Amino acid sequence: MLNIYGKKDTPSPSEHRGLFQRLRQGLSKTRHTLTGRLDRLFLGKKEITADLLEELEEILFTSDIGVATTGELIDLLKEKLARKELKEPEIIKTVLRDHILSFLKAPSVEHALPAHGEPLVIMVIGVNGVGKTTTIGKAAHSFVLQGKEVMLVAADTFRAAAVEQLAIWGERAGADVVKQGTGADPSAVVYDALTAALSRQTDVVLIDTAGRLHTKVNLMEELQKIRRVTDQKLPGAPHEVWLILDATTGQNAISQAEIFNNAIGVTSIILTKLDGTAKGGIVVGISKQLGIPIKYIGIGEKVDDLRPFNAKDFIGAIFD
Repeated sequence: MLNIYGKKDTPSPSEHRGLFQRLRQGLSKTRHTLTGRLDRLFLGKKEITADLLEELEEILFTSDIGVATTGELIDLLKEKLARKELKEPEIIKTVLRDHILSFLKAPSVEHALPAHGEPLVIMVIGVNGVGKTTTIGKAAHSFVLQGKEVMLVAADTFRAAAVEQLAIWGERAGADVVKQGTGADPSAVVYDALTAALSRQTDVVLIDTAGRLHTKVNLMEELQKIRRVTDQKLPGAPHEVWLILDATTGQNAISQAEIFNNAIGVTSIILTKLDGTAKGGIVVGISKQLGIPIKYIGIGEKVDDLRPFNAKDFIGAIFD
């Protein structure tokens, strides 16, 4: 379960086993694409050759680990070969596993915490279609289960469907929803919502934002305005900025993350739809190249399928 500050509540051993099995099932396509191909590559091989390393490089790259990260892993293996530290092909899998795990341990981004009596304000950003509203609904459900008062803010005022979807999730989760008419100023909606949240002593405010305007510049300017207005109303807010990325888009997710981070500043990444893709290697590329922590992953459609990201469990679900 997610707690109010985005930390992990420690599950019991039996709960952990159940969660791990769900994770392993959700990552089955990635495991087949990456480690299944690695096992077939190393099967029956007695020595590490240039051809084997070339095939290995292709497997890593086509698993969406990324050009730079793949290159670093291959260079690492070549260095170990040169130092006679790597002799048998089957050892390569263990070496890769350990180093990929180290890549996933991105440091947490420092961010402000709400003052006593003020809500934790989370701004949720990302392009349309990545699962922003659904992720907000699932997070709201988890916070409400902890007994928190939660408010959802419909700041994607350009699409009536987005407002309707958020309202449905609010009703389902038991969270308040602040909305205005289609075409309303998103910043004004956020300002009014924060006024209401302070009055109602709300614990958590989740702001849903637009993912597509006429141009990329317009989108970023609108998000920057929301951030400014939020800080003006509640100094230090938003306390967190969650960037939602669709794992099925592979390398395109990294370019999206770079654009949003440069323009808005991202404290955490949430990867959705990992259960529907063989491109789970994108998790590695994002962690290594961007250094932004992955806080949650989506591994299914159920309301509790938004899971805190655990690097060790993630690697275990793919490699073990």
